[in-house]
Order: sequence, then structure tokens, then C-alpha cells
Amino acid sequence: MTRALIIGGGIAGPVAAMALRRVGIDVVVHEAYPGGADHLGAFLVLFANGLAALRAIDAERPVRERSFPADTVEFIADTGEPLGTQPIAGSWDPGLSPRTVQRSVLYRTLHDEAARRGVRVAYGKRLVDATTGPRGTVVAYFADGSRAEGDLLIGADGIHSATRGVLDPQAPPPRYTGYASVCGRTRATVHPAPPRTYRMIFGKRAFFGCTTSPDGTTHWFANIRGPELPRAELAAATPDRWRRHAAEALAGDRTPAAAIVAATGDAVIGMNTYDMPTTRVWHDSHTVLVGDAVHATAPNAAQGASIAIEDGVVLARCLRDLPGPEPAFRAYERLRRERVERVVALSAGLAGRARPGPGEERGGESRQAEAPEANGPEAAGPDTAGHRATGPTTPDPEGAGDWLHGYRVDWDAPVG
Repeated sequence: MTRALIIGGGIAGPVAAMALRRVGIDVVVHEAYPGGADHLGAFLVLFANGLAALRAIDAERPVRERSFPADTVEFIADTGEPLGTQPIAGSWDPGLSPRTVQRSVLYRTLHDEAARRGVRVAYGKRLVDATTGPRGTVVAYFADGSRAEGDLLIGADGIHSATRGVLDPQAPPPRYTGYASVCGRTRATVHPAPPRTYRMIFGKRAFFGCTTSPDGTTHWFANIRGPELPRAELAAATPDRWRRHAAEALAGDRTPAAAIVAATGDAVIGMNTYDMPTTRVWHDSHTVLVGDAVHATAPNAAQGASIAIEDGVVLARCLRDLPGPEPAFRAYERLRRERVERVVALSAGLAGRARPGPGEERGGESRQAEAPEANGPEAAGPDTAGHRATGPTTPDPEGAGDWLHGYRVDWDAPVG
């Protein structure tokens, strides 16, 4: 049986593992954190394309059971004036309407489902190098001095991927997007969002979004323009520091945003946000990248988790249908590169629309809107406290809902 070593146990890792098991490949996931990373991250949205990819490998149901729906976006100006209400992009498919989930809950759900299918996870395994073994295998070396050998290596280790560095030591670093993102959750606020709704506020100094789950928890994010914060400063930042930073950026607006932030306790995190417009090297003869390791997006289009899920399912199809890792990896890149780079470009473009432009000052347009996400360890390195959060949410440009949210992985279709 073919043996696969997966580096990274965030979102792309366990999904790829389940898909590979489905095609008869033995898998071990190597997670850098000693006890898993289900304590990290904020919340995220899974859109129809991501949910459909989970459905293709029969993994959608447990995720759906632990998430909640939101299919409407309500826009508000910094004055408190309503700017209109629109459907969230992708909500046209009632069977796959967008779902919001706490990142830690998604992590644990995917890991539990993968374990139920026989996927093994090795914890405390931080990749430092990989070489070709004497029999044409790949050998992975870890920071604790251990090693593992397999027929192929899959890098699902996020935006600061060590696997990407092994493939291309000259790979450019991720690009800072120009803003920090602060996320929190609270049940103390007296300003809950309406049911099944994301409330988006175009503040003077920050873009704010929130949604309230059926149990009364309000999940929120604030995106604040500013210089890139050094690693040491990020590591030293406390929940109180991030809460005060967000509250100060929202204080001049006549909206509920500052009050929601003020009502939040220590469930607050903050980070720099990054993307990668393109990745030069996706694979070699035995190693390949998936998820944020190969196509990290600015969080504005809220697609990081969904397209990472797509990757794992598409890669498994390629390995199922093609003779050996190298032709399978070439087909995987051919099927994925154009799409994911288009998503990265879309997300970067949305960052410039954090305030309503001409023609968007009032609601009533028929265009759909994006909702936010905040990804987990797979989407970030140690300098972002193990997660990444969302950016501005604006009406869907260029009919993106068709090519973006309407994408479906056909599991049964053969890969040529």
C-alpha cells in the first residue's frame, strides 16, 4: 500500500487524509503542536464549494451538525445608518448554504472523523527537512530528532510552511496585507445580530463584522489598517491589549461595534494578515503542497478553509487515477493553480472595498455578499498565534458567486 506523510493537522491535513484513505492510501498526519491545535483560532465560514467537497468524501454531516447557518448580510454605515440587506454569496443552494463554525470545533470534528476512518496522528512533529530515501521514498525529519519514511509527502502546514521551504528554499515570504485583524466572542452583549445574519459595519477606522449563533454567542472581527507588527510584539500581546486596540479603532462610530468589543472578556485574539499571490513550486517528484501552504488568501473572500478542503479531495482523485505521485501532482497543479490564484486575487481586491463606494451607499442591489472567516494553525505560523482572521466583506464582484461558490468536486469523474 502507498504510504503518505501529511505535514500539518489543521484543516487541509485531516481532509486530505480522509480523501487519501478513501482511495486506499495509508496516511499518517504529523502535527507540530504537542497535543493538537484545537485550542487555537477564532471562527470561519464554510461556503457551498467547501461543503460540497466535504460531501464528496462523506464528511459533511458531522461538520454541519456542529455549525450554524447564516444566509444574509446587513450593511451599516459608521453613522449607524442602514445601507441595505443582501443574501450571502452561495446561499442560493439551500442544501449547501454557508455555515459558521468555531475554528477549534471544526478542527476537532475533522480529527475525530479522520480517526474514525483509521487515520493516525503523530503529535509534536515539527518538520525541519525532507530528503529522498535509498529506495526512492521520502524521509521527513522532525525537530524532536525523529524521522518518518513514506512514498509521498504532503505539506499542509500553513502559510509559513516548512514544506514549502524544503521544496523551494528561495520561495518568497508571504505578503503582509496592510491590516491587523482582531477577533472575539461574547454572550454578554446587548447588541446581538439578527438570526442567520452577518452584520457588517463600515467604520471610520476599522471594518467590523459579527454574527450571533443560536446559543446567543456573538462572534465578531475587526480589521484595522496599520503597519506589520513584529513577532515579539505579537507574542507579547494579551487579550486585553487586542480588545483595547479594537475598541479604540471603533470608538468614533455611532454603531454597536465598540460596545460589542467592550462586552468581550478574554476570548479575544489578534494577528497580522498575509497572502501569497502565487507559489512558484507546488511539487517535486514526491512532495506536494495543499491549502495555505500553497495559496494563502487574504481573508476578505472568506474562502481559505473551503478551497483548502477542495485541495485535499482533488489531490486524492489525482493519486487514485494516475500512475504514480509525479503525474498525479502535475494533474493536481493543473486542476488547481488557476482557480486558487484567482481566489487570492479576488480576496486581495476586496481589501480595497472596506468602505462602500459610489452606488453602494444604499442597499437594494441584487449582488450577493461575502461573509467572513478566521482560520486555524494551518492558515498561519507561530507569529500569528496559530490562526488568521477575516477581512472586509463587500458585495460579490464580477459574479464571483458563479465560479467561486458554484465549484463542485466530482469525486466519481476520472482524472485524465
